[in-house]
Amino acid sequence: MTVQTGWSEPAIPELYRRHLSRGRASLAELTGGDLELSSHGAYVYGADGRRFLDCGGYGVFLVGHTHPAVVEAVVTQVRTHPMSTRLLLEPTAALAAAALAGVTPAGLDRVHFVNSGAEAVEAAVKLARALGKRRLVSARGGFHGKTMGALSLTAKELYQEPFRPLLPDVAHVPYGDASALADAVDADTCVVLEPVQGEGGVVVPPAGYLTEVRRLCTERGALLVLDEIQTGLGRLGTWWGADREQVAPDVLLVGKGLSGGVVPVAAMVATDAAYEPFNRDPFLHTSTFAASPIAMAAARAAVGTIRTEGMVERADALGRTLLDGLARIAAERCPGLVTEVRGAGLLIGAEFRDEHTAGSFVLELQDRGVLVNHSLNAHRVIRFTPPAVLTQSDVDWLFAAFDDAATTLEGTL
Repeated sequence: MTVQTGWSEPAIPELYRRHLSRGRASLAELTGGDLELSSHGAYVYGADGRRFLDCGGYGVFLVGHTHPAVVEAVVTQVRTHPMSTRLLLEPTAALAAAALAGVTPAGLDRVHFVNSGAEAVEAAVKLARALGKRRLVSARGGFHGKTMGALSLTAKELYQEPFRPLLPDVAHVPYGDASALADAVDADTCVVLEPVQGEGGVVVPPAGYLTEVRRLCTERGALLVLDEIQTGLGRLGTWWGADREQVAPDVLLVGKGLSGGVVPVAAMVATDAAYEPFNRDPFLHTSTFAASPIAMAAARAAVGTIRTEGMVERADALGRTLLDGLARIAAERCPGLVTEVRGAGLLIGAEFRDEHTAGSFVLELQDRGVLVNHSLNAHRVIRFTPPAVLTQSDVDWLFAAFDDAATTLEGTL
């Protein structure tokens, strides 16, 4: 695939260094300095036409890159009415909300669109305050974003320390431990948890944990917010992580896959009771660009594509194949490097013995044309979040790259 650039390739790192981030430019140099210029399906293409298999993307590309249905919906909207006045009712927002509410757990019918996952978390925190919930509880290892309110919930010293003081009355409890949560929850509390911790290193809680969390919050009168920004819309092989135990939160946070890989968009979805403060006063929490028509076109098309093309079922079946295959290769080729391969659906983590080895493995895979992500809250874990459109040849490519990288690094011990 030939890409016409119209600029000098060496100029891009210098422009990053001069205008964006010196640190980002330096990191790019360490990882080979590749550029990404186009994408389609499971592939990203560089300036020289090199093709990468995208098993990263931080969970955004469940339906793949530039899916025709999503692109067409967005292009049509751009040509028709890309931005709204916010004074009149705008149809694409209503249609997108109905599409999203049509696939959420029962009772979650009120949709508040925003532009990013962190904004969805902020909306939930403000909604909790409006409902009189003054205390926040989240889990250690959880990741909920880096804006001030979201960062207060993200229990990571590295990210929090430069920005203190953050929100008051925030507690962090061990993830997966319902008894520890019980000691921190009362009627003044809003609990914010991920059904599976993504940036925490793909941590799957013990069976029954979400059920007990729901029971505790109901019994004590606490508000339960499930952050499904990464885990939702089929990523785990179910529509929602909540579906793994058939629970329904008071508030559900959606993002990443909602974009269809085309236009950034996220949402907070709530029950009628939880949403009442925002329902009563539509100007209590607003954003100029939230629910923009092009984002709404993308969201509606993304939900429709996931549903009609059976992406949830494909994520389940493909995830089982990848988890089994990667675990087998790790056990056979590099038992001294990888301590565990775990996950659910197309959210899979490989935990290494140390951070340096994990970083080296990411680079080895990139050298073999496979893109993966490290985990922001667990640097020993690399994550595989491929799209649900992988073919058998793509799976073979991933396994071969993983096998070769494992053999290479195991030989350095």
